[in-house]
Amino acid sequence: MGTVLGDTIEAGSVLEVKVDDQWLTALVLLANDEAVILDLCDGSTPVVVRSEELGEYRLFEADAAWN
Repeated sequence: MGTVLGDTIEAGSVLEVKVDDQWLTALVLLANDEAVILDLCDGSTPVVVRSEELGEYRLFEADAAWN
């Protein structure tokens, strides 16, 4: 488990990250306090992003009623 920018981001988290004024969906493969490895779900190679470089993002939180 890792905490990045005040949110709990861990392996399996789903993020929307803003890249060039466009929102992209990313799956967190690994995370710690220093960096995250993201699968951008577009067929490209996963990327490593340092926490200070992550920029604007939204953490997806599933509605408990979905269970």
